[in-house]
Amino acid sequence: MQFDILIIGGGINGAGIARDAAGRGASVLLLEQGDLAGATSSASSKLIHGGLRYLEHYKFGLVREALAEREVLWRIAPHLVSPLRFVMPHRRGMRPKWMLRTGLFLYDTLAPRSVLEGARRLDLRSAPEGADLMESYTTGFAYSDCAVDDSRLTVLNARDAADRGADIRTRSRVVAITRHASHWAVRYRTVRGGEHEVEARVLVNAAGPWAGKVASLALGAMQPAIRLVRGSHLIVGRRLPHGAAYTLQNADGRIMFAIPYGGDFTLLGTTDQDHPGDPSSPAMTDAERDYILASANAYLREKLTTDDIVHAYAGVRALYNDGASAAKDATREYVLSLNAAAAPILSIYGGKITTYRKLAEVTMAKLAPHLPTLHTRNWTADAALPGGDFPMQGRDDLVHSLAARYPALEPALLTRLAAAYGTQTAAILGSARTVSHLGRHFGAGLYEAELRYLMDREWAMTVDDVLWRRSKLGLRVSDAEAEAISDFMDAQSSDHRLAAE
Repeated sequence: MQFDILIIGGGINGAGIARDAAGRGASVLLLEQGDLAGATSSASSKLIHGGLRYLEHYKFGLVREALAEREVLWRIAPHLVSPLRFVMPHRRGMRPKWMLRTGLFLYDTLAPRSVLEGARRLDLRSAPEGADLMESYTTGFAYSDCAVDDSRLTVLNARDAADRGADIRTRSRVVAITRHASHWAVRYRTVRGGEHEVEARVLVNAAGPWAGKVASLALGAMQPAIRLVRGSHLIVGRRLPHGAAYTLQNADGRIMFAIPYGGDFTLLGTTDQDHPGDPSSPAMTDAERDYILASANAYLREKLTTDDIVHAYAGVRALYNDGASAAKDATREYVLSLNAAAAPILSIYGGKITTYRKLAEVTMAKLAPHLPTLHTRNWTADAALPGGDFPMQGRDDLVHSLAARYPALEPALLTRLAAAYGTQTAAILGSARTVSHLGRHFGAGLYEAELRYLMDREWAMTVDDVLWRRSKLGLRVSDAEAEAISDFMDAQSSDHRLAAE
């Protein structure tokens, strides 16, 4: 079978392009060597944001595009995206107040904003947001962005693409690419060791940190356009009870965030370090860990230590190499490189999760001359992602309706499910009248009904797929509970293989 478009890479860009293309009538195949969002797209700061610091680099176009996307993504995925208030504490020696006021004015006016609250100055001596800060911080500036579940956003783009006819194949590593005048032949190897070959009229290289390798397979030479930059984060067992995030200005000019996370935790990060090693196994260094803790402790009244760390993660961003001397200054703008000497290949360099949907639209515009039978109308800004067919500010109402329908289930469970699955929660709970109808309980509110749904509908194949990408329950389950989940999934997979045979 020959596809219109073959996408290599199941991160947010690949999944977003698959969704957009399938909705235009294309036959789409997406190949991902691991799990959806298995690399960079599950290792972000979990934000949909304009990028306030990019204004210092005069990246007004990038910031404008990202700002406009905040409410678009909130509207199409109100279960995954939620507004978040940020507070930037200030004291003498930092960026001057006039500069911050000017930057925040631009942040509020560069793009339309209908629901998100505008920026304002805070007296941290009396505002609740000042209670966690050292007394030397008396003035702050508050502004709005959004939080997001990054890996679920990726998975639901893939799910919507599949619902519109796309073929999503995970654990499928590309091993050979052959270019013909009118099409591509791509050979890939599955997790079980079998090899398959498919053909496509157009190839999209959305492999992120592996985009250079894919370009080399396709075009015969390594492409120099990528700069691998590692971003590391810490999750600490400390709450920010006021519910706002902090934007922290560091002495070296970098910006770091402290973000309320998962109800009981705080997310700290990110770092920016060039990553010379294997992108498949990034790890936070001790120096990065100490940098993040020191940055937070320069602001927080109650100091953090390594004993507060619950979890750490690192991801490798594949940024466009614009020649910046420092990793923190490398551009976050995306660059699309089209080679149409024979069958077309479009390679994607850079980008950020906030602008993935616009990147997909630009991708389809570049490919349109090579796929003339597809419709060209942009549609993804107006179509809800699976489970997101309810009002932007309606998550609480959704939880209340679920509580009325399932009165025997714990409110905390319904709240978590609504934030992950939205209106699709009912597909998991079915006609359950008591918690026993959900099947085996594995711990931390994860029941068999949800686990089966993730395996059947969201391509979950391993315990990490479930605990760290489809959910963040890895922060709460014990090692024994995780092992039980893994054993259950292995048994189910074995049963499915036997049935197929």
